[in-house]
Amino acid sequence: MTRTIRILAMTAALLAGAAALAAIAIVLWPRGGEVAISPSAVGGPFSLTDQNGRRVTEADFKGKPVLVFFGFTNCPDICPTALFEMSEVLRRLGPDAEKVNAIFISVDPERDTAEKLKDYLQSFHARISALTGSQADIDAVTRAYKAYAKRVPLEGGNYTMDHSAIVYLMDKNGRFVAPFNLKRPADEAAADLRRYL
Repeated sequence: MTRTIRILAMTAALLAGAAALAAIAIVLWPRGGEVAISPSAVGGPFSLTDQNGRRVTEADFKGKPVLVFFGFTNCPDICPTALFEMSEVLRRLGPDAEKVNAIFISVDPERDTAEKLKDYLQSFHARISALTGSQADIDAVTRAYKAYAKRVPLEGGNYTMDHSAIVYLMDKNGRFVAPFNLKRPADEAAADLRRYL
């Protein structure tokens, strides 16, 4: 019985995630297949804490293009893969990586403290910052970016997070440009990103 309830909960969470992704796709990919470039549609002000315990806002990242990804440190595959791919793109940029900001925003602030995020980032490119905050802070930035995140209970009182896996490309002024495709050769992705430097 417990296993059936767990399977139903996971299925419901996956369906909710799929519905959220479909809603994001409607916002980001309107009719005709063109990507919507609406500065007010995605992104906005936030105030969060970085991996060094410093309070930062969106203004701290202006002046450079920004890659933004939502995830959590206990994520088994999607998050470390995305951050590895992002790291590879930044490596391909060479010295130009200094002209880019990359942000990993935790959707699991209960477990993802600044200290834990700092330790987690050791496996990835030094240009990637990790941000956390109160649940209200995270809810606000998730809404602003039209991202999806939902806590999914597991057996034994544990939980995981179901979340969207879009990488957002923001321009130097903090305006949304497009979803950034990491699922291609890193050199190609780096050449694409270089256009926004």
